[in-house]
Amino acid sequence: MALKSTIFKAELTVSDLLRHYYQTHALTIACHPSENDARMMVRLLAFALNASETLQFGRGISSDDEPDVWQKNLHGDVELWIDLGQVDEKRLRKASHLAEQVKVYTYQPAAAQQWWKQSQDKLQRLENLMVYALDDDSVAGLAQMCQRSMRLQVTLDEDACWVSDGQQTLNVVLTRWQ
Repeated sequence: MALKSTIFKAELTVSDLLRHYYQTHALTIACHPSENDARMMVRLLAFALNASETLQFGRGISSDDEPDVWQKNLHGDVELWIDLGQVDEKRLRKASHLAEQVKVYTYQPAAAQQWWKQSQDKLQRLENLMVYALDDDSVAGLAQMCQRSMRLQVTLDEDACWVSDGQQTLNVVLTRWQ
């Protein structure tokens, strides 16, 4: 018998000072049995960093045809494709042909740096690809905020990102590699 996803609920308030985007999203997040709390929270952070009215979670980890997070227009065309971790170069090449913009949020610095070192030359050819790396402290702090029911506030300004759960505030360190 297959394991079922764990359902999380999040009230996510995003204040993006650069894009002048201020919105609260009521989100239901299905955490795949093979996904840990840290990865799920990175997925939630990726949503916050790119928040819009049409952004939605994809099947990601359980599907080869969908990303972790994506945005489609009214015609069904993919505007934004977001994947997490150390993504296969072929998958990113396919995504770059399907979507206007592709973003990867990688974490686990040792593995991410090795992946980037091996993939960088090929990935730099993809003009619509952006790659970001999260540090271990940020991922660990996000994982500590994980609860089945969450109320999070994310504030974005210039190169700064703060996540708060009302009890603690985390300064998320995000480095753009491409």
